[in-house]
Amino acid sequence: MDIASSKFENVGPFTRAWEWLKALPVKLWAMAVEFANKMKKLGQDDPRKIVHSLKVGVAITLVSLFYYVRPLFDRFGENGIWAVLTVVLVFEFSVGATLGKGLNRMLATLSAGALAVGVDRVATLFDRTGQAIVIGILIFIIVATVTFMRFFPALKARYDYGLSIFIMTFCLVSVSSYGDDEFLEMACERLYTIIIGSFIAIIVCICVCPVWIGETLQNQIANNLEKLGNFLEGFGREYFRLPEEGHSTDDKSFLYGYKSVLTSKDKEETMANLARWELWHYRFGFRHPWNRYLKVGTLTRQCAYKLEDLNSYLKYFEIQTPTEFRREMQEPCIKICSESGKALKELASAIKKIRQSTSVNFHVANLKIAAENLKSLLNTSTFENANLREIIPTAAVGLILIDIVPCTEKIVEAFQELASRARFERMDDRVSPSNDV
Repeated sequence: MDIASSKFENVGPFTRAWEWLKALPVKLWAMAVEFANKMKKLGQDDPRKIVHSLKVGVAITLVSLFYYVRPLFDRFGENGIWAVLTVVLVFEFSVGATLGKGLNRMLATLSAGALAVGVDRVATLFDRTGQAIVIGILIFIIVATVTFMRFFPALKARYDYGLSIFIMTFCLVSVSSYGDDEFLEMACERLYTIIIGSFIAIIVCICVCPVWIGETLQNQIANNLEKLGNFLEGFGREYFRLPEEGHSTDDKSFLYGYKSVLTSKDKEETMANLARWELWHYRFGFRHPWNRYLKVGTLTRQCAYKLEDLNSYLKYFEIQTPTEFRREMQEPCIKICSESGKALKELASAIKKIRQSTSVNFHVANLKIAAENLKSLLNTSTFENANLREIIPTAAVGLILIDIVPCTEKIVEAFQELASRARFERMDDRVSPSNDV
């Protein structure tokens, strides 16, 4: 080893550089293959991203006609670049995001341009020096006011992009108008190209394989409920070590699926704000109660935090709980886990199918009965000769399960409010629910 290291140290810098150059094609090829594999996996995981990339290419190609078609170029000239920039800035993955940005940009550009023209007309009442002073004062007042408006939560959620564009457009037109008599024609041409670019982005986004953010929000709320249901149904078997056919003892993924629910608040609020722009969706339409989805999501997260507490008690299985006490606790605990899990999964299915559910009331009724039985058991149990260290973990699990019952009821009530406001389809259950645990 010393001989090899001494030989390497004796190699000159030119030799090292040559060796590095010889190895460079192999490294570049390996990097290219790795990058191609990542792109392939990304496309396979969500093919909609490939379609979105093609849609952006189509939209950019269409607005490029401002340069390729002579009549359009003669009409708009270099201002055609604003149509290209608009598509790049406005085109988003979902219809709601594209509509929000497109409408914000058009309205902000129109209103800012009109206000800037008004400022210019006011400034022309003064001499050359007075014009500069008046324009400067009005720019300061308007920009400061609009910037302050961006701090209002209701405006920031839906119109923050439009307010930013308003400030930029107003400043550009106001400053350009000073000493330029042809600025009005230029501003109109830019406005036309921005409107055309926005409409092209919106039309392509809606007409070619649209991605509705409202559907994404709906599916996420349903999937979160399903994750909680899977955890609860599996927790009873896992905690009491009960084998069951059809369930792999090695697959523990259901124990961790709920963790993604804990951090879903910001994502759900963003999707709800964008979904409000999707006025033409055939399933939701105008004034769909998106805030009710957020309420269901909030209650789902509150329930997920209790599941986090439950999950922490799985490690206490190694502490040997007295057999008699564990056997008494097993039936009501598993009943609560089973019925609450079935209720949440039924809600998830109903949200996905946009229909009301009657079987969930059956599961809630069984859930209340099991909770009362568990309360009665805990109140009547005697622990005189028992080791509390061995009993407390199982008793704590029972208390947490009792707390989960009102959480499940609140989620059911929120779902019923959502179903009523959104006019979910009524469907009577033809098959009576099973009484099996």
